[in-house]
Amino acid sequence: MSITGIIRIAFKSLTRNKTRTFLTMLGIIIGVAAVITMLAIGQGAKKIVEDQISSMGTNVLMVTVNFTRNSSNVRQAAGSGTLLNLDDAVAIRSQVENALYVSPVYNTFAQLKFESQNWRTGIMGVDTDYFYIRNMNASQGELFYDSDVENGNKVCVIGKTVADNLFGDVDPIGQIIRIRNIPFTVKGVMESKGQNVMGADQDDSVWAPYSTVYARLLGQRWRNMMIIVSASSKEKITEVQQDILELLQNRHRGTTSEEFLVRSQTDIAETASKVSDTMTILLASIAGISLLVGGIGIMNIMLVSVTERIKEIGIRMAVGAGKRDVMLQFIIEAVTISILGGFIGILLGTGAAKIVGNAMQWSVAVTPFSILLSVGFSMAIGIFFGWYPASKAANLNLIDALRYE
Repeated sequence: MSITGIIRIAFKSLTRNKTRTFLTMLGIIIGVAAVITMLAIGQGAKKIVEDQISSMGTNVLMVTVNFTRNSSNVRQAAGSGTLLNLDDAVAIRSQVENALYVSPVYNTFAQLKFESQNWRTGIMGVDTDYFYIRNMNASQGELFYDSDVENGNKVCVIGKTVADNLFGDVDPIGQIIRIRNIPFTVKGVMESKGQNVMGADQDDSVWAPYSTVYARLLGQRWRNMMIIVSASSKEKITEVQQDILELLQNRHRGTTSEEFLVRSQTDIAETASKVSDTMTILLASIAGISLLVGGIGIMNIMLVSVTERIKEIGIRMAVGAGKRDVMLQFIIEAVTISILGGFIGILLGTGAAKIVGNAMQWSVAVTPFSILLSVGFSMAIGIFFGWYPASKAANLNLIDALRYE
């Protein structure tokens, strides 16, 4: 019998019992939809991470102490000099040739007050270079100046979230807010950046001169400082990293380069990408289990179908159908169920991914790879789980099949 004839018989058999065919297909539909949705969410999350790392600034390096190096390092960090200090930032600026911008960064949290309004947020003590490194601009007012840093002036710029919660409809420029009961003049409101990949609000911060934060807010308590650096070009990042490590090792006698971390955007992006890829694979693997369950469902239903159609198979064999024809018919039925279920699952998965993306305010990405993977996997499941029932049907004894009631 020709392939066309076998396909026609297979389709006629499937349409004869539409309800059973649909229910058999349902497992594949759910499985493929789940895989498409999980991959789309994973790819969307990866893109968000990459975009936000890019938005952190140009050729950025972050210099910190490696507190996880060893226990002795932690003891030193508590007070004997392995903490980064302001002189390190000055040294990097003056001695590292291709360090274009350098800023120390102090982080703390504090209660803010304006008239009767209160708001708790993060305070960052930075240099004016910080805004160039991070590509940050004021949407209202202006940034503070080098003179504000040099003189330790009590001025600040605030994020949009802080402005909305403290001032409402009042123009914040020039207003006095109290940070730990110390008056600061608001010079500007930063452009909105929205949430980061962890869901934290990047607009819920206050930036002030590091000299003011150091002297007025941190006092003489133990404090940890980070230094951020912008290399003059992408090609110079590795060179600047090495120069900074050598400089810090020379400045902090008795330490090694391993006791300091100088991480670039590339390092962070690669780490974030690996984490994102791992999560995507994990989510897709969990969703793929439902595809296997769907495949087992196909095999079960096909086995039931073989039992119900023994007499039909016997008649077909009696009129000339060979084992190959019978086997091919059942494999085509299984593959057809899988592929149709796969296509419907792709449509449902794409729709579900968009719904989830809108609900979470994430961008989702249904890639051609995920579609091809789903279609290919569906076809493979149809062949794999359809093979045994097809083989059983093809190996039926002709006489026994014709006698079957």
